[in-house]
Amino acid sequence: MATRREFIKLSLTTLLGAGLDAVPFFPARAAQAAPGSLMAQAGTPNPHGAFEQLYWLSGDALAGPVSAISGAPLPTESSASKSKVLHIMHFNDLHNMISLPNTKKGTTHPFSQMVALVEARRAAAGPDDVVLLLDAGDDHTGSVFDELVGWSTDEYVVDPAYTVYTAAGLDCGALGNHEFDRGAAVLRKGIREAARFPLLSANLFGSAHLKSGRDYYPAVIGVAKGVRIGLIGLTTPVDTHTKTEKDPGLDVGSPVQAVRNLVPELSRHVDLLVVLSHCGYGLSDGRSGKAGADRFLSEGDKLIAEAVAKSASCPALVIGGHTHTALNEDGLAPENVVGGVPIVQAGGRASHVGEVTMILNPGGEPKVEARLHKIKKRDERVAEGDPKFAGLEHDRDFHAGFEAAHVAPLMANLAGKMAGEIGRVTGNPPVSTDEVFAARYTREMELANFMNDALVARSATFPEGRVDVSLFNATGFASGIPTSGALTFQDWYNVMPFADTVVLVEMTGRQIAAMLDSNAKRLVRPEELKGDKRVDVTGYVSRGFLHFSSGLRYILNLNGSAVGATASSIVIQGAPLKDVLDKTFRVAMNSYVAAGGYGESWNGNPIGGGVPGGIVGFDIKSLAKSDTGLVYRNEIIAHIKSLPVLSPAAGLALDGRLKVI
Repeated sequence: MATRREFIKLSLTTLLGAGLDAVPFFPARAAQAAPGSLMAQAGTPNPHGAFEQLYWLSGDALAGPVSAISGAPLPTESSASKSKVLHIMHFNDLHNMISLPNTKKGTTHPFSQMVALVEARRAAAGPDDVVLLLDAGDDHTGSVFDELVGWSTDEYVVDPAYTVYTAAGLDCGALGNHEFDRGAAVLRKGIREAARFPLLSANLFGSAHLKSGRDYYPAVIGVAKGVRIGLIGLTTPVDTHTKTEKDPGLDVGSPVQAVRNLVPELSRHVDLLVVLSHCGYGLSDGRSGKAGADRFLSEGDKLIAEAVAKSASCPALVIGGHTHTALNEDGLAPENVVGGVPIVQAGGRASHVGEVTMILNPGGEPKVEARLHKIKKRDERVAEGDPKFAGLEHDRDFHAGFEAAHVAPLMANLAGKMAGEIGRVTGNPPVSTDEVFAARYTREMELANFMNDALVARSATFPEGRVDVSLFNATGFASGIPTSGALTFQDWYNVMPFADTVVLVEMTGRQIAAMLDSNAKRLVRPEELKGDKRVDVTGYVSRGFLHFSSGLRYILNLNGSAVGATASSIVIQGAPLKDVLDKTFRVAMNSYVAAGGYGESWNGNPIGGGVPGGIVGFDIKSLAKSDTGLVYRNEIIAHIKSLPVLSPAAGLALDGRLKVI
C-alpha cells in the first residue's frame, strides 16, 4: 500500500502528465544580473496555461532604477498588429479554501467553481483571443488543507494550492504575506515540488531559504498569441513574517519604489504590463471587505497604480489582493482607475473570481471592462423552489472532472482528520458563529474565555512552566462552533484557521496596565453599531481588540470616545494592580500579536481599523519574547480532548473578567 506521502506524489505526477523530475521548469541556477539591469532567462510556461513563451527576469528591483535587460533575447516586436482581445481571469487570497466540506450543508467546491468559470471563458474565446489566469497571493493559511503542507520540510507532504493551480493552468502568481506563515524553507519546498508557474515579488529580499532568481522573481514576460505581457509581483511590507529566528535576513522593501525602478524599462518590451499586488486596496490605508473598517497598508494599490501610470510606456493593470476587497462588482468603477491604470481585486477566501476584458488597439488607448463572478456556497437543505436555491452551488456550477482528478486525492488524505471527533458540546452555550461574531469585538465572550483559560491550563506542560495570563486577538476567531453534539477537527479549524504559534512574553504589571488601556480604545463601541456607517462586525475589524484569561480582570470605561476610553479596577492573579506594578508576569499570546499585530498595531503605530484620533497603540512587538514553537490551535485541541465535554461548566461561560461601562 502506498504511504500518504507517496499517494500525494503520485497524484501530482498524474496531474503534470510526467514524472516530477522530468519537468524542466526552473532554471538550473539563479541568474546574476549586473546592478541597474535585469537578466532574462528563457523558461518553461505552465503546460496547462496560456503562455507559449516565458522569460524569467532576475535582478535587484530595490537597488535602483533598471535601465537594461540582458541575457536571453526578448521578442523585439509584437505580432499584435491588429486589435487583440485579452480576458484576464484573476483571484486573490484563496487561503487554501480549495474545497469546503460541511456535514450539514454538503461540500462547497470553490476552486472547481473557479475552474468551471475559467474553462467557460476559454471555450467561448475567439481563436485569436488570449485568456490568462492570474493570482495575487495569499494562497496559504485558512483551511484544513494547510495540514498537508506541514510545519517543517520533514512534515511536508504536498502544497495543495500550488498543485491545483498548476492543473488549472495558472499563468503567474504573487507571493502574499501568508505564504511565509510556516517559514520560507517550507514555502520553497512547495514552490519547487508543486508550482509549475512563476511566483513573483519585486520587493522581497534577504531570505536564507528562498532564492530570488530561482524560487521567485521580481518580474517575468510571457508571450501568448503574439501578445507580450509583463508581470511584476509585490508583497505587503506590513503583514509579512520577517526577520524571524529561522530566517533573520528576510525582509520586504517599498512596493512603490520597486515599481518605480522596474516599470520604465520593462514597459518598453511589452504590450501590456500587469502588476500583481498583494499590498491592499487604497493609499496608505483603506476600507476593505476584510478589515470592516480602515486599516494601515503602508503603500496600497492606489499609490502603486499612480507610480505605474507615471512611468509606464504601455497599457497597464493592477490586480490587487490582501484586503479581500470586492472591487468593480457593477463594472469598472471610475474611482478604481488611477491615471488610466485600472485597479481590480476579487474579494477573498474564495468569494469571487474577477474578469478583466481588455482590447489592445495598436497605437490607441485600450478598452477595458471589469466584472466579478460570485462563487456560490452549498446548502443541500434548501429545496428547489426556495428563493435562495438559485444563489447556491449545485453540481452544474463546478468542474466535476477537475474536482475528481485533482482535488479528491487531496481530500482523501484529509477526510479522516477533518471528520475526527475531538470533543462534544453540551448545555447549548452561546458559541454559534452569529453569537461569536456579535461578541468578539464588543464585550467579554464565552468562546474566548474558554480558549484563553485552556491555554493557561496547557501551559502546565510547557518546559518554561505555567503562564500567568493568556491572550488572543478578536480577529483570530473566524467562526463559532456547534452548540451541541460532536465537535470535529474541522469545526475547531474553522474557529482558528491561522498558523499561529504560542509565544511567551515577559511583562511587568505596569506594562500590562498600559496594554489594557490601549485595548480599551480598540473596542467596537455601542455607537459604532448604529446608523448607515456602522461597523460590520461580521467582517474583520482590524483594530486589535484582545481577549484575556481569567487571571486578568478589569473594567473597560468607554468615557464618551475612543481617545478617552480607559482600563480600571485591574486585578492580576488576584492582586490589585497597584500592588504589582513592578512585578514580572509571563504572558502567553499568539505569534500574530507577539509580532506586533501588523496592521492591527500592537507595535507602537497608530491604531487603525477605523479608530479616530491617531491613537498610538501599545508596543508589544518590542518586548522580550520567546517562541515555544507550539502550534496554538493544537494546544487548544489537546485541552478539549482532555475534557469529558465542552459546556458552560467547563469554561464556555462568562465570569465577569471584563466589564464594559
